[in-house]
Amino acid sequence: MGITTQTKKEKGFLVIIDIERCKGCGLCIAFCPKKELKFSDKNNKKGYPYPEFRGTDCIGCLRCGLICPETAITILRKSRKKEKGKGL
Repeated sequence: MGITTQTKKEKGFLVIIDIERCKGCGLCIAFCPKKELKFSDKNNKKGYPYPEFRGTDCIGCLRCGLICPETAITILRKSRKKEKGKGL
């Protein structure tokens, strides 16, 4: 069985939402300081609405991932690769 996820890369962060694990409590939406999460118009296989990432203003604060009681959200910082001849 594969895990169904929603992923979006924005502002140096990778937001991973396991939509099948989500139970639609809305805590992640309520605690996002930038209001970058909203409920999807769709439901997961269990019938729960799940959050979607709305835009490009994620600051990587991790609040959504930490508050999620189902641990359905993971935030990762995108790795920066050094370009030849440029120091990063």
